[in-house]
Amino acid sequence: MNTKFLEQAANEARGLAIDAVHHCNSGHLGLPLGCAEIGAVLFGESMRYFPDAPKWLNRDRFVLSAGHGSMFLYSWLHISGYAVSRDEVKNFRALHSITPGHPEFHETPGVEATTGPLGQGIGNAVGYALSGKRAAARFNTENHTIFDQHIFCINGDGCLQEGVAKEAIAFAGHNGLDNLILIYDSNDVTLDAMADLTQGEDAEQYFSSQRWDAVTIDGQNLAAIAAAIENAKANKNGRPKVIIAKTLIGKGIPEVAGTAKGHGEGGAKFSESARAGLGLPADEHFYVSPETKEFFTKKKAASKAQFEAWQAVYDAWSAANPLLAAELTASVGLSVPRDLSTQIPAFAAEYKDATRSAGATVINAVAKAVPQFLTGSADLFGSTKNYIKDGGDFSAANPLGRNIWFGIREHAMGAICNGIAYDGLFRASGATFLVFADYMRGAIRLAALSHLPVTYIFTHDSVGVGEDGPTHQPVETVSGLRVIPNLDVIRPGDAEETAGAFIAAMTRTDGPTALILTRQAIPLMNELSLDVRRDGVLRGGYIAHKESGALTTILLATGSEVQYAMAAAVELGDGTRVVSMPCFERFERQSAEYRESVLPKACTKRISIEAGVTDLWWKYIGTEGKAIGIDRFGISAPGDVVFKELGISKDRIVAAVK
Repeated sequence: MNTKFLEQAANEARGLAIDAVHHCNSGHLGLPLGCAEIGAVLFGESMRYFPDAPKWLNRDRFVLSAGHGSMFLYSWLHISGYAVSRDEVKNFRALHSITPGHPEFHETPGVEATTGPLGQGIGNAVGYALSGKRAAARFNTENHTIFDQHIFCINGDGCLQEGVAKEAIAFAGHNGLDNLILIYDSNDVTLDAMADLTQGEDAEQYFSSQRWDAVTIDGQNLAAIAAAIENAKANKNGRPKVIIAKTLIGKGIPEVAGTAKGHGEGGAKFSESARAGLGLPADEHFYVSPETKEFFTKKKAASKAQFEAWQAVYDAWSAANPLLAAELTASVGLSVPRDLSTQIPAFAAEYKDATRSAGATVINAVAKAVPQFLTGSADLFGSTKNYIKDGGDFSAANPLGRNIWFGIREHAMGAICNGIAYDGLFRASGATFLVFADYMRGAIRLAALSHLPVTYIFTHDSVGVGEDGPTHQPVETVSGLRVIPNLDVIRPGDAEETAGAFIAAMTRTDGPTALILTRQAIPLMNELSLDVRRDGVLRGGYIAHKESGALTTILLATGSEVQYAMAAAVELGDGTRVVSMPCFERFERQSAEYRESVLPKACTKRISIEAGVTDLWWKYIGTEGKAIGIDRFGISAPGDVVFKELGISKDRIVAAVK
C-alpha cells in the first residue's frame, strides 16, 4: 500500500468537499472529512471497479447509506476516474447537475443506490448482497467464476438508529450474507448533539448478537483500514462483516471537528484556513494534484486489466453455457416473454375466489416463464399466497431459493427489494397486508424515484377484511399509494384482471407496481373475454359493460366493487356504462383519444364506487358526479356485513343514480 499517495489523496478529497460545500453554501462536511482515509483505501486499494465500465457485472458495489455525506462519494468518483468531472463537482447541488444533494441512481456514474433517508442504504446493501449470493449460485460453474463481488456500505450512527437498518442487519446475519462489508463511521456525533445523548449500545456486542463479525479500528489509520477490509473479504465464514471505524467528524477543520457543528456546512466558513492546514494550494480550488492523478491513472489501468481478464472468463463461460448466458442476458435486460399472457392459464368460468388466491395461480405461472423472478413475504406467505411452488427458500444453505422469508420486517423488505432491483440481475417482489404498506412507504417512494421495477403484493385490501376490524381495514391506503409519483397501483376486479395486473408489473421496467388484492371472494366477469380484461388492465381503465342505448350514466369502479357496478348496470337499463378502473396511473398514460372513448366528456352523470376514501375519484367524476366510498374507519364484523353497513352495495349505486 502506497501510504504517502493515499494520505495525499485523502486530504485532496477533503479539499474537494470543503470547496463544494463552501461554493453552494449547503451540504454536509462531517462524513466526507471524517471518512477520507476510508475512501482512499476503498477506491485506491481495496475495491474492484473499472470507471469506464461502471455497470461491470462483477464489480464490487459501494453504497453510501449516509447519503447526506454525498460529497464523499462525488469526490472519490471524480478522483478515481469516473465520468464525474471537476465542473460537476463544482456544480454540487446546482440545478441539473449530476451531483445532487443526496446520491441518485441513474443520475451519476458510480452511484449504486438513491440514498438519503437514513438506514435505507443498509437495506439496499443487504439486497445487493442477496443478489450477489444468488447470482454466484445460479451462474458460476465449476470451470468459470463470473460472480464473486463484495458489497461495501458506509453508514453512520443515524442510519443505525433507524429501525429499517436494524431489520436489515438481522436479515443479513440470519441469512449468512458474508459478501457484505459494512463500514460504520462511528464518530460519536449526531446532527443535534453528541451521540451519547440518544444512544448507548455496545456496537460490537450488538452486531455479534446478530451473527455478524465485528471489529473496531482507528478509522483514520490507512493500514488499519486496509487490513480490516482484507480480512473481511477473505473470511468467508457465513457471517456479514462490520468494521466499526472510530473517526473524527469534520477532520481538517479544527474549529468544528469532533462536534455536532461539524456535521453540516458549519465548517465551510473556515475553508481557507482548513485548506491551508491540509496543505492545499491557496490559489487553486477543487484541486487534485498531478501525483494523485497519476496514482489513480495507474489504478485505472490495473482495473482495466482486471476487467479484461474477467471479460475473457465471461466469454469462455458464455460459449460453454449458452442457456445460462441467454438467461443472464435476459435478466440484465429486464426481459420477459412477449407471450407472457398465453403462459398464464385462463380461469374456469365458475371460478369465484379472492384475487389473492388468483394471484397464487398467476405468480406461479409467471415464475415458470420468468426465471429471474423472486418473491418474498413478511411472515405472511400463507395469507398473501405469493409462494413460488418448487422455488425453494432462500437461505445461507440455499442461495438459489426464490422465496425470501423476510420475517416480520416490512421496512427491511422494501429496502432489500430495492437493493435487488438496483443490482439489476433479478426481479424482486415482496408481500404483506395492505394496511402495513405504510411500514414500507419510504422504500416504495425511493423505488418510484429511482425507476426500479419492484412489485409489491398487498392483500386484504379493504373493509372486506372483516372481523379484524378498523386497525386492519385500510380504507385510506390505496389512495395514499396512488399519490406517489411513478408508482402504478393496480386493484384488479376479478381473476383475469389479476392476471393482467401481474403482466403489467412484469412488463414494466421504469418503475414499481403495487398489486392490491382481496381477501374476500369475487366472481369472474364472464360476459367479458379474457383478452378484454387482461388488456384492459394494461390500459388502466376500460369499458366493462357497454350501454345498449344512448349513454346517460357512467359507473366507475375498481377491485371487488366492480361486481356491484355490473349488477347495478343491469338493473338500471340500457343507458348505463360500467368502466373498470384498476389502475389510474396507466389510464392517465393512454392517449387522449382512448381516454375520451372510455370516459366521454359529454356524459357528466358519473358515479364512482370504491371501498375506501373518495378524494381521488373527483378528477374522474367531476363536480356533477357522486362518489360512493368510505370516508371513515371501518368496523369489526364479517366483511359482507361491513360492506352493507357502510353502503357498498348494488342497491346504494342504483339509488344514487336515480
